[in-house]
This record gives sequence, C-alpha cells and structure tokens, in this order.
Amino acid sequence: MRALLVLATAISLTWGAFISGTVLDKKTSKPIANAIIVSQGKEYRSDCNGSFKVPSSPIIGVRAVGYDRKFYKGSGKMYLNPFTPKALYLSSFGATSSKIMGNAKHILETTEINAFVIDVKMDRGQIAFKTANPVANAIGAQEVVLFKDVKKFVADLHKEGIYVIARVVSFKDTPYVTAHPEMGVHTTDGSLFKDKEGLYWIDPSRKEPREYIINIAAEAAAAGFDEIQFDYVRFPDRKGVKFSVENTQAERVKAITSFLEAARTRLTPYNVFISADIFGYVSWHDADIEIGQRVDALSPYVDYLSPMLYPSGFNAGIPGYPDPVKANYEIVKLSLDKALQKSGTSPLSYRPWLQAFKDYAFDRRIYGAKEIRDQISAAEAFGSCGWILWNPRNVYSTQGLK
Repeated sequence: MRALLVLATAISLTWGAFISGTVLDKKTSKPIANAIIVSQGKEYRSDCNGSFKVPSSPIIGVRAVGYDRKFYKGSGKMYLNPFTPKALYLSSFGATSSKIMGNAKHILETTEINAFVIDVKMDRGQIAFKTANPVANAIGAQEVVLFKDVKKFVADLHKEGIYVIARVVSFKDTPYVTAHPEMGVHTTDGSLFKDKEGLYWIDPSRKEPREYIINIAAEAAAAGFDEIQFDYVRFPDRKGVKFSVENTQAERVKAITSFLEAARTRLTPYNVFISADIFGYVSWHDADIEIGQRVDALSPYVDYLSPMLYPSGFNAGIPGYPDPVKANYEIVKLSLDKALQKSGTSPLSYRPWLQAFKDYAFDRRIYGAKEIRDQISAAEAFGSCGWILWNPRNVYSTQGLK
C-alpha cells in the first residue's frame, strides 16, 4: 500500500504541477489571445482572454505575433510590448564591416529602422559563426568564419535596442552537396543540378540534410537571435530537375511544410520567432508554382511569412499593372492582399521584403525616396508586422524613411 501511495504521489507531482497566467499588452493591459507560451520545450497558446495553464517550468517563454518575446519566472500576469520590426538586410560581410555596419547603425539611430536581418548560413553554404557542428566542419562550411563570438555580437546589438533576425539559407548549399552528391537536386540526365550562379541545391525531399540545417538554426537561436528566418526554403525554379520523390505539387509542398514543421519543433525551447521567405508570385497562385511554396500550406508552421515583393522581380507584372516599377505601391499592397486571402490569417503574420536596389528588369531606375516610401506605405496600409529593405550590396540611405 505504501509503495502505491508513493507511486501515486509521484504521478500527481508529474501530471499535476501546472502554472497559470495571463498574457497582456504592456501598453493597454488588454489580454493577448493566441499568444505562444513555451514550457518544458513545448508550445501552448493563450485563450481569448489571454489566459493559459501549462506544465510548470522554471522559465516560461512568451511571445505573440506583433509583439516582442519575453521569459518569465513564476506565474501571474505576463506583459508583452507591441513591436513592429522595420529592418535592413546585412550580409555576414556587411555586418562585420565597420563601414557598412556603422552606416546601418547611423540609419537606425536617425530613422524608423529598428531591426537587422543578418546572414548566419550564407548563400554559398558557409556558416558565418564558429560552430562545433561536425557536419559543417567535415564539408568545409567553416572556411569563412566572420563572427568570432556570435553571442557577444547579438548581445551588443540587443544593448542598443536592435531586434536581430538570423537569415538561414536552407536548400541552396554547395559545400553540403559537394560532400554528399546523392543528397543534391539532379537533372533528368542524372547529373547534379547547378543554378545560374553555378551553385548546388540540396534536394528538399531528402530528410537527412534537414537535421543539419535545423541544427545550425538552433545554434543561432541559442546565440540569442530574436527570430530565425529560413530563406531558399523551396525547390529550385527550374525545369528538367528530379528529386527523391515524384516531382508533383503534393510531394513538393509536403517536403517544404514537413521541413518547417520539424524546424518549429526543434526551435520551440528557444521561444524564438520563426519566419520563411517566399516568392512574390506565390501570393498570386493557388498552386505552388513548382517550388513547393503555397501560402496556405506554409503559414501554420511559421510566425511570419516574408514574401519578396521587389517590383523588379515581377517580370510579368500583375493584373492591371504590366510595368511593376511604375506601380510600387500596387505591387506590394495587392500581393499582400492576395496572400492574406489564401492564408486566412492576420495581416500581422506578414512582413514583406521591399526593394532598395536599382531596377534591373525594366527602366533601370534608381530606387530612391518615392519608390521606397510607396512600398512601405503599401505594407503599412495592409497592416503587416513591419517590412525589410533588401539591397544585396548593403548600400542604404535614409531616403524614404521617416
């Protein structure tokens, strides 16, 4: 009998130890519905009154779309600040350049910019920070280590009040495919596929490489980044390629969504926001445009979708606007409207990429104050949770910024 009582007590302690609380808006003290609560490595949601009851944990992670993220000890009221990231993209080289970073910080100090998107897994597959990941070291992905102490780098940016997003280039990865050619995208003749830059791609339908990509993302989350952003989370947009599964929409979408689902599960303990970059034209199609990206399929697995709405990238225009660079507001606003219709979520679950580079496809115009402001105005009229300016050379000015 005594043994049974001891067992019952142990079960009660295991199953019955819960913590309750309410998530509130710091400015208004109003409850935040559907806030994310992280306890014991699992994700829970607040109800319509902002209330939650979760298994007890020494530290509770709390975040919500349109707000910041916090960590709390104990129970009770938990407050989040409304936050709208307005970001500049910086490559790893730009972020570690005193000149480029100095200019970016000057813009941040003098305008509405309050966030940076920074590469940690670069376009050519290099990992920008020192990692103990055995795969990265084995395949030569540590030839260029730009962040000598990535935790300190992120902590220093946080001290300046900067929201920091880690960009993880996912399936474009020459070092990995060079080391493991069987995991690469192949052409129909059996050779490895190379894109226009001469780079190899991981076959997204292969499960083996996912762990490697997600582990790099987890290291970035552990280093303190506020958000993990997966880019090139798609199949290459090319004809004549083949994968380990049949090249159908169902299989392609399944591969991308299962990757994001696995990434979200792995990153849950860090209470980090998760986002994914998608093609601009994905907003306009019900199908996956042969790359595995469909708005309705991807949105359940990320906090934010970031469609790349560069007018120069809309080579075929959009209905009613055949010359995109003359319709910057319309390209952004209508694309976001279309995406929202498909996802059925909230405008706050979107944060678009906007063009801050010279047009290359139409009249070669410089994207200055008017072009940049028109795009920002469209995103804000839509109600997105901020926006990100993209210039691959990291050349930015205060033009078009408040």
